[in-house]
Amino acid sequence: MIALVSIAGLLLFLWPFFGFGLSPETPALAVTLAAVAALAVMEAGARRLDSGRLALLAALAAIDAALRLAMVNGLAGFSPIFFLVLAAGYEFGPSYGFLVGSFSLLVSAVVTGGVGPWLPYETFAVGWVGLVAGLAGSLVRRARPARRTWRPARLDLVVLAIVAVATGFAYGALTDLYGWVAFYRGVANVGWIPGLGPAETIAQFGRFYALTSLGWDSFRAAGDALAVLAFGPPVLMALGRLRARLGYEIVDLPVE
Repeated sequence: MIALVSIAGLLLFLWPFFGFGLSPETPALAVTLAAVAALAVMEAGARRLDSGRLALLAALAAIDAALRLAMVNGLAGFSPIFFLVLAAGYEFGPSYGFLVGSFSLLVSAVVTGGVGPWLPYETFAVGWVGLVAGLAGSLVRRARPARRTWRPARLDLVVLAIVAVATGFAYGALTDLYGWVAFYRGVANVGWIPGLGPAETIAQFGRFYALTSLGWDSFRAAGDALAVLAFGPPVLMALGRLRARLGYEIVDLPVE
């Protein structure tokens, strides 16, 4: 289900690169369809959640909403909402990570008044942050013997910090697509110009991203990685215990 909805999300982000000479109203239609798809996947996921997992999802979303309210504009591109999404995805897996990311963004957008046509782009992008972190956590757990303690290993922190850097830049690039299409249509050298081939369109967007967002996103990537290294050990340890208690896997290791 996550894969199917992610395909719908990819269409939302990739359609400007196929040279379609679409009307200015098309992005609004794409946003509407994406919003419906995002809500559909959360509804489908909620049916597989018991009360404990659903309560945890609501708690994480509420904490992220409070963090975003405290720092509405972030700090030079960095926002604290990504840390919990990364940590939850790493511990609970890609599907739950997607739900935590997308639901946290929707709740925080309502709380901070950030609802608009850009919201579906942000919802998918933050959901994918949790999904990628979940895939990374699953791969690490499969590649090594079971941990003997609840304390996360150095490998966990290094891998999650690398994911934080990569997704920090990726989130910025993905969410820039809305503004690029909506506000920079027809601008020479950097704007979205319908009818260009994929290679030329990618080059246009690359110049736009380098000029407008690369420096800003660098602060986000670095801030997310530092948050993982500074606060990751206690948060991952607590989430690991919750993961076992809520039945995500059978764990027979001693608790420190």
